[in-house]
Amino acid sequence: MLTHLQIRDFAIIDAAELEFGRGLTALTGETGAGKSILVDAVVLAIGGRAAADVVRHGAERAEISATFDLAGNAAACAWLEEQSLEHDGEVMLRRQVGADGRTRAYVNGQALPVTQVRALGELLLDIHGQQEFLTLTRPDTQRALLDAHGGHGALAEPVARLAREWRAVEAELAELTTLAAERDSRLELLRYQLKELEALNLEPGEPEALAAEAQRLANRGRLAEAAQAALALLYEGEGEDAYARAGRAGASLRNALELDARLRPVGALIEEALIPLREAGRELAAYLESLEVDPRRQEAVETRIASIEQLARKHRVAAAQLIDQLALLTRELEALERAGTTLTELEARRSVLAREYQRAAAVLSAARLKAAAELGRAVTALMRGLGMPGGTFAVEVSVPAAPPVDPNGVDRIEFLVSANPGQPPRPIARVASGGELSRISLAVQVAAAHQVGGATCMIFDEVDAGVGGAVAEMVGRELHALGRRGQVLCVTHLPQVASQADQHVRVAKLSDGRSSRTVLTALTADERVEELARMLAGVDVTATAREHAREMLAKPRAPAAARPAERRRRREP
Repeated sequence: MLTHLQIRDFAIIDAAELEFGRGLTALTGETGAGKSILVDAVVLAIGGRAAADVVRHGAERAEISATFDLAGNAAACAWLEEQSLEHDGEVMLRRQVGADGRTRAYVNGQALPVTQVRALGELLLDIHGQQEFLTLTRPDTQRALLDAHGGHGALAEPVARLAREWRAVEAELAELTTLAAERDSRLELLRYQLKELEALNLEPGEPEALAAEAQRLANRGRLAEAAQAALALLYEGEGEDAYARAGRAGASLRNALELDARLRPVGALIEEALIPLREAGRELAAYLESLEVDPRRQEAVETRIASIEQLARKHRVAAAQLIDQLALLTRELEALERAGTTLTELEARRSVLAREYQRAAAVLSAARLKAAAELGRAVTALMRGLGMPGGTFAVEVSVPAAPPVDPNGVDRIEFLVSANPGQPPRPIARVASGGELSRISLAVQVAAAHQVGGATCMIFDEVDAGVGGAVAEMVGRELHALGRRGQVLCVTHLPQVASQADQHVRVAKLSDGRSSRTVLTALTADERVEELARMLAGVDVTATAREHAREMLAKPRAPAAARPAERRRRREP
C-alpha cells in the first residue's frame, strides 16, 4: 500500500507531499490542473521511463519518493530479501532525474539499476490505464486471476509439486545419462587412480610430519652444533657450566644462612633452579642422541615426500587433500557402478510422475474451463454496467499440442475483449482506448475473487472517460468496493465517482502571471463539499450545487451490484 508520496521540481510541481490510507482516494481538479502529473510521478518513482523535460523549468533535478507498506505483499518482501535489502515492513523508492537527462534510482537508500526498481515497482503498484505498468496484460497475472476466481489453490498445488519433482528427476537423469556415455572409460580411469592412491597408503597428517622431519634431517649438523653448545653451557661444561656455577653459588650461601635468615629465600631459589637446569641438560643430551640416525633415513623421507607430491600434482590437489580425493573418487566409482540400476529406477520414476502430473493438470484444466466461462460472464456484465453496453469479455483456455511439464499447468490462458458490438474479441493487451482499458481492468479486478499475490495498490487513470450519469455512479461504487480489499487511487472528473471516495485530494494549478505551479491538497469535509460543488456546477458554484454535494457525500455508500455468480448463489436454496 502506498503510504507517502513526496514530489520536488517535477513538471510544474515545485514541492508536494501527501499521506495515503486504505480504501478509495479520489484525485480531482480542473482540466489542465495536472491530475495525471501525480500518476506520472508515481510511475517515475517505480521505475518508469524518464526524460529531461520532466524537470521543472529552472531546477537542477526532479526527485520523487514513494513509500509503501509491505503488509500482505509477500512477493515484494521476497524480492527485497533476494536482493539482500532490509525493509522492516516498508520500502521507499526514490528517483532522481537531472536536467541533463541522467537518472538515478534508490530502494531504501541503496542505488539500484532502474530495471530492478521497475521489477519491484510492478509488485507494489498496478496502474490501470497505462500499459507500461498494467500487470493485467501479462499471462501469469491472467492465470492467477482466473485461479483465484475459481478457487483453484487446492488443485494447483499438486500440479506445481509434481512438476517440480519431475524436473528434479529429469535433471538427475540428464546428468547420469551424460556420465553413462563415458562410463566405461571413466570407470577404467577411476580404478587406476584409486589403485595408486590406495597403494600410497597415506596416513592423516603424514605430509606435514614428513616435511618437518625432512627439514630436521637436512639441518642435522646445525641442530647438533647448537644443542651441543647449549648443553656445554648448561650442564656438561667441565665445571664452568650453569649447573655447576649455580651449585657453587648455593654452597657458598649455606653457611651464611645460619647468620642471616633473610638469605634463605635466595638459597631456596638457587636450589630450585638446579632442577630445571639438570632437566634441560638431560633433554639436550637425549635430543643429540636422536640426531644420530641412520643416514639412509633422510633418503627414505625424501623419496616418500616425492611420491606424495607427484600424486598430488597428478590429481591437482594439495598433498594434505589426497585422503579426501581418495574418498571422493571412491564415491564416484560406486555411483558409476550402480548407474545402470539408478538410470532404470529414475526412468520409471519419471514415467510415474509424468502420468500423475497429466492427471492433476487435466483436473485443473477442467476447473479452469468452468471458471473461465463464469469469469467471462461476470466481467461482461460489469463491463456493460460500466458504459460499454456492447462489450464482451472472454477467457480463452487452450492446451498446446505438446505442453511442457510446467508448475503452472498445461494451459495457455488469455483474456480476450471486445469493447464494441460486432468486433471480434482480441487480447486485452491490444485494447487501444485508455478509458476502456481502465474500465475493463476495474471489471476484472472486481469480478475476481481477490487481488492475487501482487500489487496491493491500484491506480485508475481515465476510468470514467466518456461516461456519466448512472454509469458514473456504478463506476464509483465498483471502485469503492474494490477499495475495501486494498487501496485504490482514482483520477476522476466526475462527482459521482469522487463522492464515493474515502479520501479526496484536489489538484490545482496556481499562476502569478509569470509561472505556474501545481498544488496537491488533501481535503477536509467542508472542502470536499466545495470541490464536489465545483465539479457539479462549474465556475459559478451555487448554493444548490453545495446542497447537492452534501447529499452525495451523505448518501450511504451502497455495495456494488451483485455479480452474476453471486446472484445465482442467492437464488439457490
